Amino acid sequence: MSQVLVSESPAESAEQPAQPDAGAGGSKELLKLALPLIVSQSFATVQIFIDTVLLAWHDPREMTATLPAMLWFWQLFGLLQVTAGYTSTFVAQYTGANRPHRVGPAVWQGIHFAVIAGLVFLVMIPLAPFLMTLGQHTPELQKHETTYLQCLSFAALPMLVMAAVNGFFSGRGQTWTVLCIEVFGTAVNVCLALVLIFGQTGVPKLGLPGVPGVPELGIAGAGWATVAGSWAAALLAVGLFLRREYREQFDSLKGWRPEGELFRRLMKFGGPAGMQVFQDVMVFNVFVLAVGALGEAAAGASTLAVRLNMIAFLPMMGMGQAVCILVGQRLGGDRPDLAERSTHTGLKWMFGYMATVAAVYLLLPRTLVGLFEGDRDVQDFEAVAVLVPNLLICVATYSLAESFNLAFAFALRGAGDTKFVSRLTFALGWPIMVIPTLLVVWLMPGLPALYWSWGFATAYIFVMAVCFWWRFRGGKWKTMRVIEAVPEVG
Repeated sequence: MSQVLVSESPAESAEQPAQPDAGAGGSKELLKLALPLIVSQSFATVQIFIDTVLLAWHDPREMTATLPAMLWFWQLFGLLQVTAGYTSTFVAQYTGANRPHRVGPAVWQGIHFAVIAGLVFLVMIPLAPFLMTLGQHTPELQKHETTYLQCLSFAALPMLVMAAVNGFFSGRGQTWTVLCIEVFGTAVNVCLALVLIFGQTGVPKLGLPGVPGVPELGIAGAGWATVAGSWAAALLAVGLFLRREYREQFDSLKGWRPEGELFRRLMKFGGPAGMQVFQDVMVFNVFVLAVGALGEAAAGASTLAVRLNMIAFLPMMGMGQAVCILVGQRLGGDRPDLAERSTHTGLKWMFGYMATVAAVYLLLPRTLVGLFEGDRDVQDFEAVAVLVPNLLICVATYSLAESFNLAFAFALRGAGDTKFVSRLTFALGWPIMVIPTLLVVWLMPGLPALYWSWGFATAYIFVMAVCFWWRFRGGKWKTMRVIEAVPEVG
């Protein structure tokens, strides 16, 4: 009894001439899939923006403390979330290969991983005080940073479960459902943040009265609001995943059992994808810690610059996710030609968006910074604000390179070329950005060191963009698959 593959080999299909319909791989197809993901990421951006503004109004030091805490949170969480969320690539390739009954089991492997990883993540709670001392910030800043990180640690488990389940919807192109889940979680988060940060004192900047009997929790209130919003979104996602129509078509309930081989493949491909995020956050974490040693003004200015960058950058993560999904679906159906076309279409949209954002950074820096000014500690805030416009020049410059990073890195991820993505981040981050920054902070204290450090960060992102372009252009990704081949008895 011999076994042959049902479909042609990837290498053979890659050589076939493309015969797409007029819209395949074009802007209409991409935007239809990407728009909900972009809006979804925009809601995440709104949440970050609102939390940052509210904390800046409450106490500028609390706003400054959010970035180091978030970087430590994402240091481990980014690895776990991307690994759990890599279910979207499995779902996309199974969908493209027309194998719906493998979709549910793939998602459940991600859920199993999410629960285990979320429980392990709680070890960050006792470690938080020590981790915050590594930044050598003032005792007051360290106290705020520790509080925020400990609160966020309780949000890891539901956020990981949501990442795994969202892969079920996004990998099949049901991106509006992902948007609804994100909107619900963000709404819960923002409403609670308004109440818990200011408590019974209210929000003078907005003219909102306080809530009697509710204590003024400040940065802890922002953290607990994030926890509540994450649990609300995760429960909604799981509830939708277990609907009857999905149980029948995709085995969303029967597929709950652990499958060793499928779980290992999720770790094989999802693990390196998560490791790339881990390493990327690590280099920026060390970067921010090094810059923070230059004083509170430098630390605050870097926090604001990074926050402003994230606010503009995160929506394009939605476009990148859409590219990843389309690449996965096309490769599952043995159409790498359409996968390549979708990637280049995504690049065009990302570059146009980033160019517009860069122009805003350069033309309206003081207006952007003014949004974060509160009623307290005006002099301390001004010391921060005066430095931000110069940093935004670097942000505007590397934003253009980020469009290439997003398009090609997500395309490679959708194919399963995750080991290269991970190794590249490690190979470039330390010699180009981290080590030079540590040297200038040590040898050249003051503002020159701050500006040189941001110059190194810009160089790092540009070199990475060139490397991702080179890898994609080489075409090796066209022959890769994350799903198993289907044998046929001959």
